Amino acid sequence: MRSRELAGGGRAVAVPPERLAGWFERFATRHGGAERTELAPREVVVTAADGATARVAVAFADLPGPHGERPGLAVRPLVEHARTPRRIGLVLVRLGAHSVGIARGGTVEVSHTDRHLVHGRNKAGGQSQQRFARRREGQARRSLESAAADVARVLLPERDRLDALVLGGDRRALEALRAEPRLREFLATAEPRVLDVPEPRRSILDDAAERATAVEVHVREP
Repeated sequence: MRSRELAGGGRAVAVPPERLAGWFERFATRHGGAERTELAPREVVVTAADGATARVAVAFADLPGPHGERPGLAVRPLVEHARTPRRIGLVLVRLGAHSVGIARGGTVEVSHTDRHLVHGRNKAGGQSQQRFARRREGQARRSLESAAADVARVLLPERDRLDALVLGGDRRALEALRAEPRLREFLATAEPRVLDVPEPRRSILDDAAERATAVEVHVREP
């Protein structure tokens, strides 16, 4: 399970759906038992006896009801929601590389990955720097145009058969894709969480397919 520090304290833990029930049981045990569970369409919060909390922003769709506060540990609705099989579109983009695919149950079924040369920034001055900057700008534009073309080719025809869309990579590159008129409406449906990934390759896409289904739990302890 992956873990990262949260701004302001606490940590985020990415838990695979099949391990989610056990994770919450261990959380409750470590903190003297679960005092209550709050279930809402887009959020689940478990509060332990010692004041520790485990908070989940519900992904993909609203958590089915009934909602409200329940005594003790009552995360079964969240576990069942997380384990629902889904067909997920994936778009991973960093400047100079992209990977696009469709995954089901954490396994990539369709994919396309490509790389394009984009030079790093040149610190030299004068006209040489200006020419270099123009060349780099052209390389970056062609790289993003290629990424947009592959998203349109691989995912747009399947958009009505996708249960969710997950993005990953460099946020600046993703924002450039979002500005593409043919992709604007489609990419606006993506999940809020953006996966942090290195240069996209097929192996990175495979890893992202698994991470896309993981449940991110925000843990804060007293």
